Amino acid sequence: MAHGDTRVRGLAARAGGWSARHRWAAVGIWVLFVVLAMGIGSAMGTVEVKDSDQLKGETHTAAQIIEDAGIEEPAAETVLVQAKHGSLKATDPEFRSAVTAIVRAVEGTGKVTDVSSPYDTHTISKDGRSALVQFDMRGDFDTAGERVEPVLKAVAGVQKEHSSLRIEEIGGASMRKTFDDAFGDDFQQAEYSAVPVALGILLIAFGALVAALLPVALALTAIMATTGLMAIVSHVQPMDDTASSVMLLVGLAVGVDYCLFYLRREREERAAGRDAGAALRIAAATSGRAVIVSGVTVCVAMAGMLFTGLAGFEAMGLASLMVVAVAMVGSVTVLPALLSLLGERVEKGRLPFLKRRRVTAVNEGSRFWSAVLKGVLAKPVVSVVVAAGALLAVTAPALGMKTQNLTLDQEFGDSLPIVQTYNRVNEAFPGGSEPATVVVKADDINSSAVKDALARFKERAVSSGASRGPVEIKLHDAQNVAFVYVPLVGGSDQDKAGASLDILRDEVRPATLGKVDGVEAPITGQVAGNQDFNDQLIGSVVPVFAFVVVFAFLLMLLSFRSLTVAITSIVLNLLSVGAAYGILVAVFQHGWGASLVGAEGVGAIITWLPLFLFVILFGLSMDYHVFVVSRIREARMRGRSTNEAIQHGVVTTAGVVTSAAVIMVAVFAIFGTLSMQSMKQMGVGLAAAVLIDATIIRGVLLPAVMALLGERNWYLPTWLGWLPDMTHDESPEALAGGAARDDEGERLPV
Repeated sequence: MAHGDTRVRGLAARAGGWSARHRWAAVGIWVLFVVLAMGIGSAMGTVEVKDSDQLKGETHTAAQIIEDAGIEEPAAETVLVQAKHGSLKATDPEFRSAVTAIVRAVEGTGKVTDVSSPYDTHTISKDGRSALVQFDMRGDFDTAGERVEPVLKAVAGVQKEHSSLRIEEIGGASMRKTFDDAFGDDFQQAEYSAVPVALGILLIAFGALVAALLPVALALTAIMATTGLMAIVSHVQPMDDTASSVMLLVGLAVGVDYCLFYLRREREERAAGRDAGAALRIAAATSGRAVIVSGVTVCVAMAGMLFTGLAGFEAMGLASLMVVAVAMVGSVTVLPALLSLLGERVEKGRLPFLKRRRVTAVNEGSRFWSAVLKGVLAKPVVSVVVAAGALLAVTAPALGMKTQNLTLDQEFGDSLPIVQTYNRVNEAFPGGSEPATVVVKADDINSSAVKDALARFKERAVSSGASRGPVEIKLHDAQNVAFVYVPLVGGSDQDKAGASLDILRDEVRPATLGKVDGVEAPITGQVAGNQDFNDQLIGSVVPVFAFVVVFAFLLMLLSFRSLTVAITSIVLNLLSVGAAYGILVAVFQHGWGASLVGAEGVGAIITWLPLFLFVILFGLSMDYHVFVVSRIREARMRGRSTNEAIQHGVVTTAGVVTSAAVIMVAVFAIFGTLSMQSMKQMGVGLAAAVLIDATIIRGVLLPAVMALLGERNWYLPTWLGWLPDMTHDESPEALAGGAARDDEGERLPV
């Protein structure tokens, strides 16, 4: 487009122009949207993901049978009674007295039902030193943790009276209460800390309170609006708490980033001598367009989670997609209106203890990155070899990545007493704390054929070596359903327990229950759920990776009309993700430097993290890439040589990229300080990847590769000439003119 043509063709420029002309209307519409979204969402309520929808496979089938039958399983609790010294046995009077006291104490609370003595259920360990008192909590499973406190106190009272015995309670309700007490405040504190941390970094970056508050305010309103939208959408796609936490993280990251890109460009243009109107028009047409391209690319990446078939991932993907879309729209509409309204007042609230941070003129940029770029562009081959070699070396450990669902002791270490109880129960009763559950559905559960098959299953489960017993059967006659509880050999050892589960599914069941017509017998439980989750996740890796990579490639191709830029974008992002994987494996699996982040002894990466990180990082890294490449292309279209354009693009975006990266790293690092290893892995992985992306990738590898490619950076084959032109580049000279108009010929005043 010739510089003399002053039509503003881009969507972002037109949106910014409209908002500048209708400032109060734009702000009012945004406020109304946020209020309506929150109000309607609150009125409609949120539909939570059901257990029957969490997974596919046998776990899903079992949950569906239970749900259709209307059976509500209570929260099961267990009290471990264990002799501290080898001489005391379960048959001794003192031991029996303690068991009787426990049964009487828990029944006395009025909170439990179906209390069973180990002398009736034969839940006594082989060495005779341990026994289990079992019971169920009354009421709803999901709220049992709120009602278990009196029971825990009753058990603790019995412990005080029997010092020679170890008396400890564990179960669904007690574990939920323990974790909520220990880590509920931990999570809340992390989420609440994210906003002040982001604000503090922005204050340092801008040196003015109003300028720092704008990105945070817009990010928070985008999060508030998305919270309401999540409730509305949950009636079609159910949501969960994890989706809300991920939405908050992503929303804060991209919301602040997008506003930062826009605001920094506007300030740069004003520092370069533009008037307020021209600066805003240039920011709208350049940074605004980069925000749209980046936002759409991030949305596409997040949409990849919808292909997993896992309800939790689908909820996270949809929630993340929505918050990115809302933040993107807010950045190109209400932000220009606010900047137009504030004018010079955006500099209000300068901090007296900080030097006023003058925005570096467009042609100067960052001195540090100018020095780095000078060396990179002087020796691009060396830079590519060194930077790419370093990233590949960091990625190398990922080739031996081991993924698994972390056991309780891996997740929390020895930081909680209940973890030690869990280990003691599994040691004395392998698999007893996490038995496999066979959900048997028949036309007549009491028929002789079904009863005979159940008896044969019970016997063969032990004789096959899958279980050491005791195998328990619980009948629900009215629903023609039976639950068979099978403690698995292997206990908390996921690999061994998984092998025992395979024997049940592949050998024991077909030879017993499988021979009765009309009988369904899916096997569920924690080990089965982990296995089904892994199978579903592994099956979704290829389609998710393919979807994200292909659509990101197409978006970059359309946005920059360059095959080269599209290809290098994908390759560089894959390098960034690979390096993050390598760091995760090195720290959490091999233990290199693990003590620095409190991760000793984990030995594996939690199953869901690699796919989650790929989608999130691939999306977020596009923020920086689109912003930097857009600036380079803009400079090239204005007549600079390729090397000059690279120098200009990188150094003038270095400040905003650095600020945005520091915010992201700081926010993600907060989650790396949590006690749960899965959250620690997520926080460390995200923080490390963003840091690598904003420094080695954008500051060294990208400019070196582009310098080597030269004019081939902008190569588009003739056979792709039919692609629509979505570049919409405008030179600052054209946009700075007072006669700028939109496509309809209307002037764009500010």
